[in-house]
Amino acid sequence: MERTIAAVAGALSLVAPGQPLRDGLERVLLANRGALIVVGDDADVLSICTGGFLLDAEFTPQRLSELAKLDGAIIVSADAARIARANVHLMPNPSIPTSETGTRHRTAERIARSIDVPVISVSASMGVVTVYRGDAKHVLQSASRLHERIGQALQTLERFRQRLDVAVGALSALEMEDTVTLRDVTAVLQPAELAVRIADEIDGELVELGDDARLLRLQLEELLDGVAPVRRLVVRDYMRGGPSGRGAHDQPGTDGARTAARPGVERALQTLGRLTTEELLDTRRVAAALGLPPGQLDLDTAMEPRGYRLLHRLPRFPDAIIEGIVEHFAGLQRIMRASVSDLEEVAGVGEARARSLKDGLARLAEATILDRYT
Repeated sequence: MERTIAAVAGALSLVAPGQPLRDGLERVLLANRGALIVVGDDADVLSICTGGFLLDAEFTPQRLSELAKLDGAIIVSADAARIARANVHLMPNPSIPTSETGTRHRTAERIARSIDVPVISVSASMGVVTVYRGDAKHVLQSASRLHERIGQALQTLERFRQRLDVAVGALSALEMEDTVTLRDVTAVLQPAELAVRIADEIDGELVELGDDARLLRLQLEELLDGVAPVRRLVVRDYMRGGPSGRGAHDQPGTDGARTAARPGVERALQTLGRLTTEELLDTRRVAAALGLPPGQLDLDTAMEPRGYRLLHRLPRFPDAIIEGIVEHFAGLQRIMRASVSDLEEVAGVGEARARSLKDGLARLAEATILDRYT
């Protein structure tokens, strides 16, 4: 699936606004003509071509528009820098399934499904350009329409980011006070997951804008900064746990906790990712993704974090040290109550690092609680 998405993104980058191929396609549409264009002239493509004539000429939008007056297909190089052939008759395997009805579109879809190249179909009657690659199909939108859609999506993403930041701040204060409930955990995971999904949709449309998307992409990156790490760390803190925050395989001091944690995180994130938007708004569905048993799906179920997220907020604490601390103490409250000598028992934590951890958590607790109540 990821390979298909990457292939479609590559094809869309060739037809982004400002690219010569996109200019040529718009000229074809303005002339009220149709066209069938194969982007690639390797042996596999040439094996299904008959007739036409060899050009091997530099690509220009004007030439593409003129050649679209002919009935046959146009073959351009893989980088769309040269026009290889024109007025070509294409003969894809007729047994390849297609959902299209028009002759040109059926041919385009069959070629894309049988040969790993982008195929572009321009419909004169519909006034649309369709890009095929593998089993994927994408109808191009105008640059103005794309900017409008992306702008609306970014506004929605900004609202979810604001909601997430408020929920994360509240969760941090509650973790310090040891009063976290399932409601507070899902209040973070829900907007975080929705924000990631919206960002994925925006990213797909930004590809179609090409170089015109630079400023929009910077805005997207700013809004999404830190969202995925927070989502992952919250899952690590609360997955497979009851009030203690631990699952059966996550007892303190066990060697299996570290090896089991990461696959468990991936499974939980995948489960969250498979939820529909409606299901994601259901707290029980989100809690089930964390591995909570049916008897602990009440919104007021008490939860204790392992401490991954808050420890990652401390400067100069490597992942391996954080892993060791969490495994040794098995709970944020036990970490906070630990003395300097207790912390020194963890491998790799000397006196200086232990004092830094104690001071860092104290400052974090003070700042978090002040932010919440002022």
